Amino acid sequence: MDVNQPTALLGGLSPERFMRRHWQKKPLLVRQAWPGVQPPLSRSALFDLAGQEGVESRLLTQLDARGKPGWQLRHGPFTRRQIPPVGKPGWTLLLQGLDLHLDAAHRMLAPFRFVPDARLDDLMISYASDGGGVGAHLDSYDVFLLQVHGRRRWRFGPVKDRSLVPGLPVRILANFEPTEEHVLEPGDMLYLPPLWGHDGVAEGECMTCSVGFRAATATTLAQDLLQRLADDLEPPPPGVREAIYRDPGHGATTTPGRLPTTLREFAIASLERALADPQALDRVLGAAVTDPKPQVWFEAGVAVGEGAGVRLDRRTRMAYDEHHVFINGEAFEASGRDARLMRQLADARELAPAEVARLGEGARGLLDDWAEAGWLHQQLAG
Repeated sequence: MDVNQPTALLGGLSPERFMRRHWQKKPLLVRQAWPGVQPPLSRSALFDLAGQEGVESRLLTQLDARGKPGWQLRHGPFTRRQIPPVGKPGWTLLLQGLDLHLDAAHRMLAPFRFVPDARLDDLMISYASDGGGVGAHLDSYDVFLLQVHGRRRWRFGPVKDRSLVPGLPVRILANFEPTEEHVLEPGDMLYLPPLWGHDGVAEGECMTCSVGFRAATATTLAQDLLQRLADDLEPPPPGVREAIYRDPGHGATTTPGRLPTTLREFAIASLERALADPQALDRVLGAAVTDPKPQVWFEAGVAVGEGAGVRLDRRTRMAYDEHHVFINGEAFEASGRDARLMRQLADARELAPAEVARLGEGARGLLDDWAEAGWLHQQLAG
């Protein structure tokens, strides 16, 4: 992808200009960002998928069984009889992580890879009957809202008051005051930065695809990384003496309940030693951002045959830094030609047969391991 080339997806902006002007700064409405766009699956297939185990689905209704106003939220899987009739107004079916289940949905993420994969979360699809929506709300992450079927009216604006309507199963802003309003038709797209309030209401039957991005809080990220660092700690090899707390200079105390200063200093030094390796944080960070979601599973495959290329499975997350490649929560050291080819695999999500043939024995063995785990698949030339 040429990030300096203007694209219709971003209203004639290049990805580079979009990132400077709009990313995490201000909204962007693009008419016919994706001309001729089609839903990644039919309504019937969507309802069937919502009935499967391992698919993250939610059903939100604005009317109770007697037709009276009242928000209700249920989590799938759903039988077809649990999904309201299409002609009933005011309900929405949401499927998270559609890209994990459908190649067509996964391919829809490719045009948005001018943002690092480490930030990309998933593609969600929202099916709504007339008047359906999830209420005025805000998200902590960036989102591209692509209309793929029907029409949806969006109201959005900065949020001054984040108070919520009490007693609801969903987080709806109590005092939302939108500053803009637009109706999106198939092919239109709206980008919203984090914490911009928005409310989308279907005008007739509609489907909207949302490309969302990860936005970990500082506390959550620190907890994850510290736990991974702790799990990676190992005692020194045999023959190497490990530091043991000693306090030969400590005299008798009249305050036995007080923690010794020397013990505190020993604890600080122990933590500093654990963090002293600059690559330690790199390893756990790369593992963290490529860790598959809990509901992701892979089917066992076969080793890569001679003369074959490879492509990553749609569920596989892969990244790299200067010294490592990361795949599905695992870290591997890499250098030289093998590192360059592995980085190419992470960027392009495939390697041609000639490129696979150039890998060293160790890296070639890793491809076989990953193929047998179902993380990637072989593809034959031609």
